[in-house]
Amino acid sequence: MSKSAMRNFLHALAAVLGGNAVYFLLLPHLPPSVQHMPDRIDLGLILDFLFCLILLGLIKAIARGNPRHGD
Repeated sequence: MSKSAMRNFLHALAAVLGGNAVYFLLLPHLPPSVQHMPDRIDLGLILDFLFCLILLGLIKAIARGNPRHGD
């Protein structure tokens, strides 16, 4: 696996783990309409995905600003 592929994998992994952690920490405070129900595609799942996507964007932006991670 190339360095850039490994870096992308680690960024995505960190975003998914971090985004899910944020969602589950906020879960008790969310209204029932945005709490994910298992085996469904609902607003809770979409919100969880958005947390992951936002975190991935932040990770990529930070990595772009770090000259050690440039390609």
